[in-house]
Amino acid sequence: MSSSLVKNNIHIVFHIKCNSMEMRDEDLGNIFAYIGGLIRNMNGIPIAIGGIGNHVHILTTLPKTITLVDFMRNIKAYSSKWIKTLDEQYYEGFAWQKGYGAFSVDYRHLDQTAQYIRNQAEHHHHTEWREEYHQLLDEAGIEYDERYAFEVD
Repeated sequence: MSSSLVKNNIHIVFHIKCNSMEMRDEDLGNIFAYIGGLIRNMNGIPIAIGGIGNHVHILTTLPKTITLVDFMRNIKAYSSKWIKTLDEQYYEGFAWQKGYGAFSVDYRHLDQTAQYIRNQAEHHHHTEWREEYHQLLDEAGIEYDERYAFEVD
């Protein structure tokens, strides 16, 4: 085979730092659009981006030229700096948690996962974020230490 043909669909979840303020509802659309732009600038394809004031879900293709670690480092660093420009006083201490969850998504489940991400506000009327993250980790078969998996500071 003379060329590398790759398409890795990833569902990523990350939370704000616990001593950080939540993102305001009126800012979420712009924040999600900005994150989508960051993904496109790294040659990824943002499929769905959503969340609520304390965490973000991203469904994207991972660019074949960058590692997941570098991809996430860029998204979190650049979006955090940009969020602070939305309202320098309100977002002065804004920060993302250190870690993230990343889950592979079969192409046959992209629509279902995208719908789940787009319905985060409704979903969290019934489910707390820790419960949701627990479920995602368990469904993916990821072993974790409770003390560190939910650390948000």
